[in-house]
Order: sequence, then structure tokens, then C-alpha cells
Amino acid sequence: MNDTALPHPQLLLYLDSLRDRALAAESLNALAFSMANDLYALMQFRQAMVFADHGGKPVLLSISGLAKPAEDSPYLVWLDRAARWVNSQTASADAIWLTPDPPDIPADIREGWAEWWPTGVWCAPVVTQDGRRLGFLLVMLDEPPAQPLVETLAGVRATWAYCWAALTRQQRALWWRPSRKQWIVTLLILAALLLIPVRQTVLAPAEIVSSDAQVISSPIDGVIQRINVKPNQPVAAGTSLFTLDETSLRGRVEVLSKQVAVADAELMSASQRAFDNPQSRSELAVLEGTARQRRAELAAVQAQLQRTQVLAPEAGVAVFSDPNDWLGKPVVTGERILQLANPDKPAILIHLAVADAIALEEGDEVTLFLSAWPLSPVRGKIVETSYQAKTGDDGVVAYRLLASIDGQPAHARLGLHGTAKLYGSRVSLAYYLLRRPLAAARAWTGW
Repeated sequence: MNDTALPHPQLLLYLDSLRDRALAAESLNALAFSMANDLYALMQFRQAMVFADHGGKPVLLSISGLAKPAEDSPYLVWLDRAARWVNSQTASADAIWLTPDPPDIPADIREGWAEWWPTGVWCAPVVTQDGRRLGFLLVMLDEPPAQPLVETLAGVRATWAYCWAALTRQQRALWWRPSRKQWIVTLLILAALLLIPVRQTVLAPAEIVSSDAQVISSPIDGVIQRINVKPNQPVAAGTSLFTLDETSLRGRVEVLSKQVAVADAELMSASQRAFDNPQSRSELAVLEGTARQRRAELAAVQAQLQRTQVLAPEAGVAVFSDPNDWLGKPVVTGERILQLANPDKPAILIHLAVADAIALEEGDEVTLFLSAWPLSPVRGKIVETSYQAKTGDDGVVAYRLLASIDGQPAHARLGLHGTAKLYGSRVSLAYYLLRRPLAAARAWTGW
């Protein structure tokens, strides 16, 4: 046998040391650190890196001299793109020598190569015996490694692949894999839990209103001249709430008064001529009707003039928005201006969106969590429900529900807002959890 063809004993000892370090690695990061650093005595590289192959996407595990880089530097950003290109060039399990000379290499990788990498890189894939690709080792050298050294390292690469696969299997084994019996028991427990009856609930925006509120509207067509009360101001019966502009009505009163005077003068003149003029006697009935019409018109306008002052019909709290929104605004007869609410009879007004609606009946419980008093909920019962949903100011189509308030809580002040929790009938937990998905599925599929 030719002794010169045998590897040097020191090389064999070093290869055994590489295998021992690989077998002693307790984690994949420790193995990657050994792969990236322990070959330096044999190859004298500039830098070495280890990448894991996650479904064709390389992930950097270790760089020689570092456990794992953490900074997001421009080099590492470029290295991510370069590693994907290198991974696409190593389809087989054989180690190859790569340079920036191929014509199909992207321009940005070629430019980064000239700035950060040497003449070439030696890429050694890590592949198991069944052909599963685990990752690859990238070694940066000024010249290709000697072929005898590449062949000698084949055994070390096989050891790395074995240890890599064993460590990844160990990580996957940490996850609990239940047996078939355990699966059946778990499914039975879940099925039993889904049959547990629970109270059906839903959340909806709500506010405190008065159950005894009277709408104050405009008695005639006109323009708001003055609001005489402030929002949420307590008023007594007979208090002036707002005043309509009287300018046009007073002008009409003056015109009609003059028309009445003219009609009376014409009637009196015709009465005097009727004694000796038969023609004047025939005009007397027409002029008398005209005079009565003018008086009726004058009386109607005077009656409207008296209604420009709107008084409170009873005691209560004036509920409306900013008074400046009404000053100078034209209004028509019957248009709502404000509400006169009784503060001693508070109630809960709930706006339940159609998408969240559940089966509710009169007498079902309601809990209101006020935004100003989150730790002091207000409880009550539904006393009124609407069967027709309407679009609110926020554009949401909702049902209107009115609920009473138990007791006389001091913090249940008119105008406070919050979130109401409504309690419906008892249903199974499966129905409670799947009601919305089932409704959406039926609306989408149409059956």
C-alpha cells in the first residue's frame, strides 16, 4: 500500500475532534457554532456561516466568531438575499465552489459580493441519508479548497447531518402527541362542555333617558329668535322655553288692521248710500262679507302672534343640544325643538344593532355600565321593544329598547351614556359560540 495516499495522523485526529464536538452539541445553535468555527484550522477561511433551510428560505444560525448576529445591518440585509441565491444554486447534496461570474447572478448580489465577499465561497449542503435538506455551510475563501480535503470532509458533513436531524427530532418530540384514546376522551369532554346551558348575552350602547318625557315642538312656522333655557336646566310649569321671531307676524297684523279699517269704511259708506240707491243696497252684503273675512284673518294672525312664546306645560328638565344650533334657524309647525323630561322617572334607552340582536322579551334583565361610573352598574328590566329597526345617527341599523331602572340610584342622571348588557334565554354553549358564524355562513351561502 502507498503510504503517501493516507491522510496525515494529525488530520485524522482533528477530524475525530470535529465529529466529537458535533456529537456533544446539546442544541442546534451549538452545532451551528461548531460548524462555523471549528474548520478554521483546516481551511483558513475569512468567514464561515451556517444557514438552516426552512422550506426553501435560508435562516442564518451562526457566523464564525459570533453565537448569532442580532443587529439589522446593511450587510445582513444583503446577506439574506445572497443566501437565497446560493441556496438556489445548490440543488444537489455535493459541495460546490461559487463565484460571482455566472451571467444569471442578480446585479445587487454581484455588487455586494465585490464589496463584502472574497473571490469565491465554498457551499456544503447538509443533507440526511433520505435526501432531506437541512441547511448548508458557507465558507468564504480566496481560492477553491483542495479536492482531497473536500473528500475528507465528507464524513464530517455526514456526522453534522446526523446530529442536525437528531437535534431537530428532539425538539419536535418535546410537543405532546396524544394517543387515539386521549383524542377520543378529549373530544367527548369538549362535546359535553358544548352542551352546558349558558345565559345568552349581548352588549349594546345605551343612555339614561326619562320614561316620562314630553316633546316640545314649534307651534307655528317661523324662525327661532331666542332660547330662554339652558340644556338640562330644570324648569317649572309656565316657564318660557323659546321665542319665535315676531317681525313678519307683526307686519301682517299691521297690514290686516288697515285692511279691516278699509273694509269697515267701505261697508259704512255703502250702508249710508243704501237708503236712496238700490245698487248700493245690492253691494252691501258683499262688503259685509269682505269685512268679516278681514277680521277673521286679523284674528288668526294675532292668535299666531300670541303663540310665539312657547311655555313649559309642566315642570321638568329641558333636554336639547347646543342653543346656538337653533338661533336663527327656520322651523316648521310640529318640528321638534326640545324635550321636557321628568328626572324622577329615569329609564335606559338601548340601541341594539341588528347584527347583534338576540331573542329578548319584556322582563329580561339589563345591566348598564355607565362610562362615568364603571364600578356602579345600574340594573333594570326591559319594558318596551321595537319590532322595526331604524338607522341611527351613526349609520347603524338598530332596534330601540327601553328598560326600567331598579331602585333610585343617585348616579343615574339623565344624559349619561354607557354600555348595556342584555340577558336573554338560556342556550347551549355550542349555540352561544356558533350563533354568529352560523348566521354569517347562511347569509353568505344562502341556505
